[in-house]
Amino acid sequence: MPPRRKLSDLDRGRAIEWLQDGVAARQVAQRLAVAPSVIIRLKQRFHATGRVQERQRSGRPRVTTQREDRFIQRQAMQQRMATTNNIRQRLQATTDTVVSGQTIRNRLHNFGFRAMRPVRGTTLTANYRAARRAWCTQLVRRQRQQWAQVLFTDESRFCLEPADGRIRVWRRRGERFAEGAVLERQRFGGGSVMVWGGITTRLRTPLYHVVGNLTGVCYQNEILQPLVVPALQAIGPRAILQDDNAPPHRSAAVNTFIQQARVNKMLWPANSPDLNPTEHMCDELCRRVQQHHPPPANLGQLLQWLQQEWNGVPRAFICNLILSMRQRCVECLAHNGGHTRY
Repeated sequence: MPPRRKLSDLDRGRAIEWLQDGVAARQVAQRLAVAPSVIIRLKQRFHATGRVQERQRSGRPRVTTQREDRFIQRQAMQQRMATTNNIRQRLQATTDTVVSGQTIRNRLHNFGFRAMRPVRGTTLTANYRAARRAWCTQLVRRQRQQWAQVLFTDESRFCLEPADGRIRVWRRRGERFAEGAVLERQRFGGGSVMVWGGITTRLRTPLYHVVGNLTGVCYQNEILQPLVVPALQAIGPRAILQDDNAPPHRSAAVNTFIQQARVNKMLWPANSPDLNPTEHMCDELCRRVQQHHPPPANLGQLLQWLQQEWNGVPRAFICNLILSMRQRCVECLAHNGGHTRY
């Protein structure tokens, strides 16, 4: 039997004409690719009412009004992480309307809302947002040639067994502990390595392995003096160093060394990793290492692959990251100093 479907007004009129011309209901159904019962009910309706349109159906009445629907939408907009149960309780307390959690979800779906994972970001207080706005306002008109003279730097830690919390497993009922369905993890990710690197549109520094904790003395003797100063000299007399506000970067010894070496240092707003293109460089580095199969067996192999992939990232990719600084500032200002898609 052909699939049953709803006929349009044009198909209903054609069916009545064929029936009046003596065509059998089964043949009409075959022509319109519907079940014969559809044509039979159409014929009965036409003989009873003289019309081919379906009668108006009342349907199940809605339990919420348009005003209550807008109230549900406002609650979701004002508190994005509110649960359907929270919104349902607020609706009942405000309007005395009792609905189910599924009704709340249906109304939110009608407005285009979907429950998704929240993006993780750093804490941005009012002072942090003001500092980000001021910084972006000052540098938003900086030209590409000026951004090309900035050495962007950052430290990143890579775990031997990274976990992003999005891993899924295919299993059936009763297979929770089946072979291959259990994700085995070592404590603390199996260990990690910390590396430091710097990028510009023209060059990239070697990827330096930071052994132990990064201190101000280590940052000065092992990174600034042997790696940063030569890179700034290669860029030119107008080269600028960018680093974040980590304690080792702001120690008294480091500040003294920067003054003696006459290093131009960029003021950086606190809690602003989205404005640093080096963060995306590290993300690309992590993706490249994760593509290796099998994964690294130990920390030494992980470090070797990190240094290998660091040198293998195309220069065009790095240039695109640095030349996106103006757009980063524009988007930060558009969000009033808040979080951006970067």
